[in-house]
This record gives sequence, C-alpha cells and structure tokens, in this order.
Amino acid sequence: MKKKIETKKSASKPKLLSGDNPQIAKGDGETPVKAYIDAVPGWKNDVCLRLDQLITKNVSGVVKAVKWNTPFYGRKEIGWFVAFHCFSKYVKVTFFKGQALEPIPPIGSKDPHTRYYHVNENEKIDEKLFVKWLKQASNMEGWGKI
Repeated sequence: MKKKIETKKSASKPKLLSGDNPQIAKGDGETPVKAYIDAVPGWKNDVCLRLDQLITKNVSGVVKAVKWNTPFYGRKEIGWFVAFHCFSKYVKVTFFKGQALEPIPPIGSKDPHTRYYHVNENEKIDEKLFVKWLKQASNMEGWGKI
C-alpha cells in the first residue's frame, strides 16, 4: 500500500490584472488593503505603501476597504475621499471631490467633481502637496457611505 504524501497548500498570490493591479476580494479594514499593497509588484509597491502610510498618518479616524480591486480611504462621517489604483505606467490617485481642493489636482475626470494625481516610475510623490490635499479632502463630504 502506497503512503499518501501530504503537501502543504501554499497561500496563492492574487492574480495581477492589467497594469499589475492585484485582484483582491472586496473587504473592509486593514487586512484587504495590506493584501492589495503586498501583491503590487516592483516600484508601484513602494508608491502604494507610501500613499497608505501618508493617509494613515495624516487622517485621524481613517477607514479602509478594498472595492473593485482598489483601496479606498474614508471617514464614517463623510464617506470615501481618496483611492488609488495601479496602471501600466503610473499609480492613479483618485480624489472623489478633487475639484474642490486647492490647488486642484492636475488630471481631470469624466465626473466633474473627481480629479486625479498620477505617480509615475522614477517620480517621487509630492508629499507636501499630497498631504495638503488629504487634509482638505478628509474634511469635506466624500463619495458614498461607509
């Protein structure tokens, strides 16, 4: 009689979608956001990790979730105010009410309220400006309910 060899099932890595964006199940809290960031490869991982650190450090009471393979950040009182998503050549930061920020983030959207900030490879996040936007965005009405 042959002995059955047991193999440990290794934790599978999330599938990478186009632009190296990880496919992560919807979920609330730190765990799915951490799973998303951990699955992002290369230089985009550094960018996503730093964005998460800046948001967590500068917004008290921040709530996190992953929706549609994208980390979302919000406050219960106002809703979601920022998210980010990986594309082939950049990480796109979405400010849901970006049109109301000063200065206005540089990239427009089909939605008249939304504005984007892109972080490209070999480009540093303008942390001073990003934090300025965060502080404004986290204190105005956001998008959706938490």
